[in-house]
Amino acid sequence: MKICLVTKNFGKVMAAECVFDKYGIEIVGSQKDYPEIQAETSLEIARFTAVQAAKDMNFPTIREDHSLFIHALNIPGPYTHYIESRILANKLLELLNFLGDNTGHFEVATVLAYPNGEIFEYVFQVPITFGKEIKGKDSKSWDGLIRLFNEKRAIAEYPEEERLYIWSQGYEKVAEYILSKHKK
Repeated sequence: MKICLVTKNFGKVMAAECVFDKYGIEIVGSQKDYPEIQAETSLEIARFTAVQAAKDMNFPTIREDHSLFIHALNIPGPYTHYIESRILANKLLELLNFLGDNTGHFEVATVLAYPNGEIFEYVFQVPITFGKEIKGKDSKSWDGLIRLFNEKRAIAEYPEEERLYIWSQGYEKVAEYILSKHKK
């Protein structure tokens, strides 16, 4: 079976491949760029693109979107990229220290859409904390503050391959869904 993964993000491709390869599902890429809508949740964003791409290509399509929610700021996660471009890591650290809450989470939504309108969706959260100091080479990026689970290292300090088991959870659920559908 073949499915189209709509992304230009190499980390998402790696996470998807590590799952789909073991299930014998082939991933193909999309040559078309799809706009990313602005919405309150990752699920809305992923669903919109997956459905549009499946209709356009007449092919089963997957889109994954993840957002960072900073609990103290109560800003919808899909807007984080915009905010990160305006608030450097050192200023975020000052703000979180002042507010006294260094917790947050990633929301990860994975959507499989078929051209006939059938949709499978899976959403999960990854708890995080923000460290007390910026680590890694890029002192402006928030990746130097973000710690997954009980990690002492910032995500900027270790390779993406070590985190694939986290980001691949949605792809795993999609693969299980596809296989269960084909067993019928």
